[in-house]
Amino acid sequence: MLRRIALASLATAAAGATGLGPLPPLPLLAPPAPDALTVAVSRSGHPEADGTFELRCGDRPGGDHPAAERACERLERLAEADEDPFRPVPEDRVCAQVYGGPVLARVTGTWQGREVDARFSRANGCEIDRWENLEPVLPLVRG
Repeated sequence: MLRRIALASLATAAAGATGLGPLPPLPLLAPPAPDALTVAVSRSGHPEADGTFELRCGDRPGGDHPAAERACERLERLAEADEDPFRPVPEDRVCAQVYGGPVLARVTGTWQGREVDARFSRANGCEIDRWENLEPVLPLVRG
């Protein structure tokens, strides 16, 4: 409150010095939109894991994601650690040539105020690590 009064006083004084009159009030910032993701999984070999699921995180986890509460908790921990689980594996990274199965996933939507459009597989060691880092947002599957 004191900060708002001080800013208003400074703005009024500055405006008066230039003869422009008082400045309009500063707009209030809107609260951030809750995270909303669509998780599409295919070729997992597990019928309950395949499909398209909605995940909403915020005050109350929601959507039809089968592990919504745990998935939102995982995303919150990643955000607190300043990790971006949706960032792709760098092209110059050396990855173990281990095959984790044919499963694929795509995650789209909004997370931490940023647009997300990420693809996941278990094609090599780096991609397997990336997948497992995002469990339970992505289902637990083993090749």
